Amino acid sequence: MELITENSRKTQTTSRRGFITKASISGLAMGLFSGNAFGKSWPAEGITQNRQVAKPAIKITDLRCAIMGGSPVIRITTSEGISGYGQAENNRSYLKPFVLFYKDYLIGEDPTNVERCMMKIRRMGGFKPYGSAVSAIEMALWDIAGKASGLPAYKLLGGKIRDRVRVYHTGVGVYRVGVEPQDYAESAAKVKERKEGFTIIKMPIGFHSRMGKEVPNFFYGDPAGPNNQPHANRGTLTEQGLKRIVACVEAMKKVLGDGIGLALDLGPGHMLSDAIRLAKVLEPYNLMWLEDMLTGDYRPYVNADDYLELTRSTTVPTHTGEQIYLRQNFRELIEKNAIRVIGPDVADVGGMAELKWIAEYADLHGIQMAPHGIFDGLIGNAAQVNVAATMPQNFIAFEFSTEVQEWWYDIIDGMPDNIVKDGHIEVWDRPGLGVEFNVKAAKKYLADDDKNFFD
Repeated sequence: MELITENSRKTQTTSRRGFITKASISGLAMGLFSGNAFGKSWPAEGITQNRQVAKPAIKITDLRCAIMGGSPVIRITTSEGISGYGQAENNRSYLKPFVLFYKDYLIGEDPTNVERCMMKIRRMGGFKPYGSAVSAIEMALWDIAGKASGLPAYKLLGGKIRDRVRVYHTGVGVYRVGVEPQDYAESAAKVKERKEGFTIIKMPIGFHSRMGKEVPNFFYGDPAGPNNQPHANRGTLTEQGLKRIVACVEAMKKVLGDGIGLALDLGPGHMLSDAIRLAKVLEPYNLMWLEDMLTGDYRPYVNADDYLELTRSTTVPTHTGEQIYLRQNFRELIEKNAIRVIGPDVADVGGMAELKWIAEYADLHGIQMAPHGIFDGLIGNAAQVNVAATMPQNFIAFEFSTEVQEWWYDIIDGMPDNIVKDGHIEVWDRPGLGVEFNVKAAKKYLADDDKNFFD
């Protein structure tokens, strides 16, 4: 047995302390000489002379909202002269007062503490359209955080796992002259021929089209709907109605072949029994997904049990989620495996981090991601690219915003005109969302009461 005397114990203790002290000083010195803290190199001088004085935190000084081309655009200004931008869907001109409601909650906050800011306002959002204001603000906060650190937003969300992001086309903007199978075939051909080389196409059909109003005997109900609304939202399909949908799908598949994936958008929704029948007869066509078969636009409820029954009845992937706000409202769909593909919209769900969290949780349950985004505009597209770059391998593609006036490309810098190539967008490395306004060009699209938006 080794005898440890008091002197030897002191010697060992002193030795250990000396080693730890030397190692700590050495490590600290390495950081001082070669480290890069928050993008600023520290001078390689004596350690005792290198105490940095903490800078005052960056503060939010204003929250503004302007309507540009029908689209609410958010600008958050800061004490350091950095501005962050976000955008809501381009058919939401009425959102301006909802955005400005949150101003007093954010003034004086550090915008780089994104989650702290969001905790103050997230609880006061809601399903479409109210979550849109919260989501656009969240985009702007990440834009500032990225610019302040000199990093792309995707770096702050965990870093990218893909260098390019797949997008899909919605068929919107490729107008059909009718609702016959040949009309759908021609529309599919037009999208197939586009220079962007889309590898996935989603087509509106059923109650997400003019069929309910224009196809005779399409369903058992009033084609005009209650109160003479523009189109029927829901009803029980006739056999003729079901066969019309199948015939249009068959016509599109003949055009697209097996090289381009075809998804269908069927919302606002069908009856559960019709959804099951329709999904089963569509199984031979190897569709990417059937979207919003039970619920759809502006229907703020989840119906997880009904979706579960539908999903288990068919091999065709089911899809929903564009109308849902916050992760909590996806929980039941995900935990019950009630859906095969979910499609939150970054401009509605609560923002970029919210979308990333949902993607991660869905991946744990074997559920895929195909985010919605048709009306999100160029800033919304920039947000989608950044967050999609970070999603796990359950990511399929996001819905590219095609409903954009051409002049947007003249007033937004950082996003090339021909941004989609071979159905993908290359992930850029510019700070924040990676886009900025050409202020001089953009000012002419401001309304009179928004003239100070860029001041």
